[in-house]
Amino acid sequence: MIDIRLIREFPQLVKENIRKKFQTEKLVLVDKIIEKDEKWRKLKAEVDKLRHERNRISSDIAKAMKEKKSVSALLKKAKLVPKKIEKIEKKTDKLKKEVYQLLRQIPNIIHSSVPIGKDSTQNIERERIGQIKKPKFKIKNHVELAEELGVADFDSSAKIAGNGFYFLRGDLALLNQALINYARDFMVSKGYLYVEPPLMIRKDVLEGVYSKKEIDVMSYKIENEDLYLIATSEHPIIGMFKDKVLKKEDLPIKLTSYSMCFRKEVGSHGVDEKGLFRTHQFNKQEMVVLCRPEDSYKYYDELLKLSKELFKNLGIPIREMESCSGDLADLKAKGADLEAWSPRQEKFFEVTSVTNMEAAQARRLNIKFLDEKNERRFVHTLNNTAIATSRALVAIMENHQQADGSILIPAVLVPYMNRKKVIGKKKGD
Repeated sequence: MIDIRLIREFPQLVKENIRKKFQTEKLVLVDKIIEKDEKWRKLKAEVDKLRHERNRISSDIAKAMKEKKSVSALLKKAKLVPKKIEKIEKKTDKLKKEVYQLLRQIPNIIHSSVPIGKDSTQNIERERIGQIKKPKFKIKNHVELAEELGVADFDSSAKIAGNGFYFLRGDLALLNQALINYARDFMVSKGYLYVEPPLMIRKDVLEGVYSKKEIDVMSYKIENEDLYLIATSEHPIIGMFKDKVLKKEDLPIKLTSYSMCFRKEVGSHGVDEKGLFRTHQFNKQEMVVLCRPEDSYKYYDELLKLSKELFKNLGIPIREMESCSGDLADLKAKGADLEAWSPRQEKFFEVTSVTNMEAAQARRLNIKFLDEKNERRFVHTLNNTAIATSRALVAIMENHQQADGSILIPAVLVPYMNRKKVIGKKKGD
């Protein structure tokens, strides 16, 4: 959420940002905010004037009583003021809520370096890492391979839970855990504090980290409870600092978190297909940073660098795709995706993403810090998917697949697999 002072002082800047996001239908919201905000400020001025009058009358009453003069007229006048204040405050409260709801719909101001484009087809490739190998045999898709090796069961999961779920078995389940443990240790070695969060959060926290559109599309609501299943551990981790004022020496706060994640994925055809690529439930190691505004793009680069290093260590060719303006969700000021190479499809697919929200989340959740002048300022928040294991498993199964249908385990994961180096068919299969 942006600062309302931007709309008051630079409405054209806000409108131009909306145009860059290709959300012209929201231009009218800026004018509505200006209109309601002006009404609110006028009414607030009236309330302040009435409070001043109330204080003056109280002073006059005290003076009259001291001089033993009649105060009946003043008392009568004094009784009318609180009623007037109450009547106006009902209007100001209503306007304040209306302005807040409109402000939530205005997209964050994008960083000046963000490329302008309408959608993901206009994202910009910035870098490729790793060598793409062309296998001399036909690559099996991960579903076919997993079922042949007996390490996943997608049919049973569909029967008991529907599409978008899976059973992992044996070595593939252990490989999933190896990825979780490796990503955790990798991030801790880089100076990030490991945290395990609740798997449910309240609506007021969710509204602080997600737009309404994202909540409707992604979030599972717990029936008869003010709780939602988390779509990513980023949300409870950021929510942990709601309404807090941090000390300047506490920043940056660098956290990494593992959790299961739950997403409805409304409108995503992928959940109607077998496999691990797009699911309702998955495992993810997340990175979160809270920092001073002047440092946020330093940590943006750090998060991106760490994700690249992690996937490089797994032996998976990747590329960095910077998100264009139209592909950024409303709270994002800048973002990029890392995409892994699929030798079967001969194209890249998204495996992780880094985001700088700047002050948008902090403003919604009221997360501030005290600077050198002892002034309260909003922190900047950043997040990055260190690894979503389901998609990483797909990348490993394709890029490390062997001609005999076995899967080479990346060297960095071997210590987490009881020194096992290959996933293959068991004897007798």
